[in-house]
Amino acid sequence: MAEEKKRGGHHTLMMEEREKLQIGGVLEVLSFDEEGVMMETTCGLLVLKGAELHIGKLDLEEGEVTVNGTIDSIDYSDGSAAGGRTHPLLGKLFR
Repeated sequence: MAEEKKRGGHHTLMMEEREKLQIGGVLEVLSFDEEGVMMETTCGLLVLKGAELHIGKLDLEEGEVTVNGTIDSIDYSDGSAAGGRTHPLLGKLFR
């Protein structure tokens, strides 16, 4: 929690019909393709899975990302992918 306060910003999710997801509090987009998006947020690692995913808006200065496509799952991890470590979800997501 102290790290979250240190980095600042609220983390928000707003989804419309499983086809558009607006995310606030994004620190970094770590990877993305048509089947998944992995990003570090103020609340931990966020992994989205789906089909035909693409980033419609990316503004890391404001911490805002919009993902369009068919969203099948939203998954959080308390771990951080920063610091040169490879997160186990990364290998599972992008096999």
